[in-house]
Amino acid sequence: MTRPRRFVVEADGGSRGNPGPAGYGAVVIDPTTGETLAEAAEYIGVATNNVAEYKGLIAGLRAVRALLPDGPADDGPQVRVRMDSKLVVEQMSGRWKIKHPDMKPLAAEAARVLPASAVTYEWIPREKNKHADRLANEAMDAGKRGKQWEPSSSTADLDTPRSAVAAVLPPVSGPPGDAAAGAARARAALNRPAASATATPQVGWGAAPDLGAPATFVLLRHGETALTPQKRFSGSGGTDPELSAVGRGQAERAADAFAARGTVQEVVSSPLRRCRETAGAVASRLGLEVRIEEGLRETDFGAWEGLTFGEVRERYGADLDAWLASAKAAPTGGGESFAEVARRVAATRDRLVTRYAGRTVLVVTHVTPIKTLVRLALGAPPEALFRMELSAASVSAVAYYADGNASVRLLNDTSHLR
Repeated sequence: MTRPRRFVVEADGGSRGNPGPAGYGAVVIDPTTGETLAEAAEYIGVATNNVAEYKGLIAGLRAVRALLPDGPADDGPQVRVRMDSKLVVEQMSGRWKIKHPDMKPLAAEAARVLPASAVTYEWIPREKNKHADRLANEAMDAGKRGKQWEPSSSTADLDTPRSAVAAVLPPVSGPPGDAAAGAARARAALNRPAASATATPQVGWGAAPDLGAPATFVLLRHGETALTPQKRFSGSGGTDPELSAVGRGQAERAADAFAARGTVQEVVSSPLRRCRETAGAVASRLGLEVRIEEGLRETDFGAWEGLTFGEVRERYGADLDAWLASAKAAPTGGGESFAEVARRVAATRDRLVTRYAGRTVLVVTHVTPIKTLVRLALGAPPEALFRMELSAASVSAVAYYADGNASVRLLNDTSHLR
């Protein structure tokens, strides 16, 4: 048959743990007919999300090259790459610098597969990248069983027309294979029973379900301000202080640590200045943008803003006792109760979990929102807020799974500051 000269590549990668067991998926589509022309997936062992996403891109581009009978010509092909990784899209488009040492060779490898003039990149929401996402998850499922992905067991293409021809490509680690032979294997795979797509997965910790990669919130408290060492109430109703010199140094050390790990894919921040400055330092090192989330702001402490605990005790003793005794009690002067903050933070959490399912997000915020996220993940009572220590620029982490379960992975880590 006549091969098209225009292609759409959709690619994705994921890591269950970040770094953790990882895999990628890629699909090549005829933009005119919507037919699937090629699929590729591979379990790649322990890696980060970013590494897996780049390997998915490489596999998709190699799939296009294998579909061209005479290799890429000077007048073609034209390839539109669609991915839900803003990092990969922006870096490969040349708009963001590639700073992480693990990413540079992968980006260079992707750039060599086809002429640069033949490839353009487009970011798409995760929900529009389901085919590649399912391939990546199938690859990780296979790796969990100690095997590699097999096209005969794939359900990733069940949403496409049954007449589509999918040429199954070899893994990124090997050379491009025989596209015709791959197409023959894919035709056989299309005859698999459709019932596998409708099986109801087990859910719940007792059933040990495989729920895919969680949304992982890496919770970074902002660096010090002038008020921090004095332990003064500093919420969203006060002076909105900037980072001190010490705080700026803490933010830079946090940036160094996250750059070395290479796991963060998105950055969101409280709108308050100390968080925006901390988030900006990290995002600049990672080549990411900062997204502001109003729901991550600190509690409004009302008339207590700028005061020490002792000063509040002296001036507003009865109100302080009520606040310590009940999450529904608000600080003097129209501040927020912890119950109100919990509702706001929970709503923000739910939005972010949906938006960043399967991804690792740096959440730069304050003491109360971080403690609240940890408390809610543990199912602990409101008084647990008074039993957690959170140092300036400390790191905590919570993972959120598809069945609604959450797992607290880290609390108040300051090792990067030493």
